[in-house]
Amino acid sequence: MTTELAHTSAAASEAARQEFWDEAANLLDWDTPWHTTSQILPADPAAQRGPQISWYLGGKLNAAVNCADRHVAAGHGDKVALYFEGEPGDRVAVTYKNLQERISQAANALESLGVVKGDRVVIYLPVLIETIVITLACARIGAIHSLVFGGFSAEALKFRVEDTKAKVLVTTDGQFRRGTSVPVKDNADAAVAGENEIEKVLVIRRTGDEIPWTEGRDVWWHDVVDTQSTQHQAQAFDSETPLFIMYTSGTTGQPKGLVHTTGGYLTQAAASYNLLFANPDESQRADDVHWCTADLAWVTAHTYEIYGPLANGVTQVIYEGVPNAPHPGRHFEVIERYKVTSYYTAPTLVRSLMGWFPEGLPAKYDLSSIKIGGTVGEAVNPEAWKWFREQIGRDSAAGLPMVDTWWQSESGATILSPLPTDDHFKPGCAARALPGISVDIVDAEGRSVAPNQQGNIVITQTGPSMARTVWGNPQRYYTSYWEQYVQQGWFLAGDGARFDEDGDIYILGRTDDVINISGHRLSTIEIESALVTHPGVIEAGVCPTADAKTGHAATAFVVPLDASLICEHPDEQLGARQAEFIAQLRSTVATQIGPIAKPREVVLVPDVPKTRSGKIMRRLLTQLFEGSKLGDTTSLQNEPCIPQINEVCRARD
Repeated sequence: MTTELAHTSAAASEAARQEFWDEAANLLDWDTPWHTTSQILPADPAAQRGPQISWYLGGKLNAAVNCADRHVAAGHGDKVALYFEGEPGDRVAVTYKNLQERISQAANALESLGVVKGDRVVIYLPVLIETIVITLACARIGAIHSLVFGGFSAEALKFRVEDTKAKVLVTTDGQFRRGTSVPVKDNADAAVAGENEIEKVLVIRRTGDEIPWTEGRDVWWHDVVDTQSTQHQAQAFDSETPLFIMYTSGTTGQPKGLVHTTGGYLTQAAASYNLLFANPDESQRADDVHWCTADLAWVTAHTYEIYGPLANGVTQVIYEGVPNAPHPGRHFEVIERYKVTSYYTAPTLVRSLMGWFPEGLPAKYDLSSIKIGGTVGEAVNPEAWKWFREQIGRDSAAGLPMVDTWWQSESGATILSPLPTDDHFKPGCAARALPGISVDIVDAEGRSVAPNQQGNIVITQTGPSMARTVWGNPQRYYTSYWEQYVQQGWFLAGDGARFDEDGDIYILGRTDDVINISGHRLSTIEIESALVTHPGVIEAGVCPTADAKTGHAATAFVVPLDASLICEHPDEQLGARQAEFIAQLRSTVATQIGPIAKPREVVLVPDVPKTRSGKIMRRLLTQLFEGSKLGDTTSLQNEPCIPQINEVCRARD
């Protein structure tokens, strides 16, 4: 192709991409239409500044109005927006009209507390109706929300309160978890005890427990919100108005606060929800009931449990508790009760379900409503993928469509996924980029890699929901994501990946999780996938550890189905059982991948450390095994497992 033809082809392709995103934005209601679809100013290496990304310039809209008011105005006020189920069994159905009224009350309350456009509100809550209400109330008045998982420590919350310079903290007296009432307010108090900008702590009464109270600062939700008018006049905001700050988790350095803006984010959230989860037959979409099982503080929930579904007027389920309380079939009872049509969850949960139901799911659960299955968080092991499709999708004659999605907090919405309308699905394969986005897999110099060769996955053309910067640290935005391929203008995702012969993409995990054994580069996820095929394994995390001879060795942390195998000081009989089990695991890996991939060490543990998105923190496993200083652990969903794993590792020393 000549240079002139190549430029012509590229221009036509870019015009088509802009047209696609124009059409996607028309899914929303805009008070003022945009005059320019997008404007991206390249990164500046000298200033260490990332690209300046803007979408729908000149356009104005309100995210909360798009998620509630407009559906009421269209005559759908009586449609259920949220089926809430609490862990104790309490249930509430919230219609779109009721949701609009609740959001209006909360918006009035925030304004009465002095919150104005641009102020930050930190939301430290479990999965409750009020969590969604206060989130959308912030959007309604132009305040910037930052949700924090209700199980995070006071230290993790303190960092976010101080980093955002939040004016209001929203929390609860407690939450229900595994059949008990867990205190929350104590952590909230500890987090705001130091130097910060907090003026008010707004508290929801959930459990009714006695809690500490600071007069003048603390206010009850039922006093401040429930007494407000259900009418609120919303105003439209510029498309690039910041909507929320999403903190990433990490084992090194402080979490990064990614800033997402309104118009572009909401557009891609709404459009990608339709592509992935809506019934392909538009005439049947009124019957869709969506369930994204993520905690509301995770970016997946922002996009596919708050903004994406609600912008489309969808009915969805939100559930407060854990999936195995009071029994492991709780999720399937929920699916049956509400006739869930799309079930979107983490590979971590799928692997747990495999362990809880080793003989398969009981026939007593009616799962016939499920039309689409989906996974998110990290690459799903092929064995877990097959189990999901066969067990949860058992009533799908043609095979349950599986959307194995790959994306990040930074991208704001799905980048890679099969579509429900595909006629063929590959186990554990993220497939290809969604429309309007482009990716490549390249080496360190930016050259595309050949099929079945591992490289760095890069986003070569970003969508409108891409994070604009890191809150308070734009230099970190540049050095973390844009610096390596700044000349090409590509976003470095930090994951390794490979193409297959068809051009479909397999995600291989974080690039710093690759294990180099005697020059052989092995993916931790591939080894983990082999381990979990063993019927006695619930979960596995594999990490690189130092080896003087081979450079790295693979060390596997395995959660056995038989918990009695976990013992730091076994007697002779148990020691023999452990040795036999470990030998089976090493043999399984050798058979499926090759002898070079056999873990040198297998450590039996009760759990492996995971972020809220379900990503296994393999760098922490390396640090625990080697006894080196640990990175940040405050953002884990299961932080208590750290001392347990450390005890097991130290017993081996």
